[in-house]
Amino acid sequence: MPIFFADKKTRNVAALHCGRKGLEKKIIKNLVKIFDNFGTSRDDLIVAIGPAISKEHYLVDKKTLKEFYKKAENKKITVNLTETKNNFYFNDSNNLKEQNLNQLDLRRFAYKQILNENIPNTNIDISNLCTYESKNEFNSWRRNKTISRQWNFIHRDI
Repeated sequence: MPIFFADKKTRNVAALHCGRKGLEKKIIKNLVKIFDNFGTSRDDLIVAIGPAISKEHYLVDKKTLKEFYKKAENKKITVNLTETKNNFYFNDSNNLKEQNLNQLDLRRFAYKQILNENIPNTNIDISNLCTYESKNEFNSWRRNKTISRQWNFIHRDI
């Protein structure tokens, strides 16, 4: 999923592509450190999480899910982790249980990592567009195994 960052005062901008592996490697935290080097105040940093695959279509096995939590979970996030894990799992579907699959909400996890960097929630916008469901607007590897990619950009007025 694309994640866009902009400093309201210095007008510095950045964009990154962040999927499951990027979240595991904490690339959001690394990018915020770069903004820190430019003297950006967390209150001036605005963030937009772009279109991404929805949790209904991002199914992973238990091993992958456990590994994701082990690597990507940040202990500083001040939420009830039991409640959070229940929100990430989709345990009510017999079909998913039979296949031993679980839903993973990448947007929600990215949002929590951004919050963990002390960026105010009022400075964060999250797209609800699903790249899997929106066949005419977005490419999706999980939908049709295409090698085509999604393009994103930030325009910085001077």
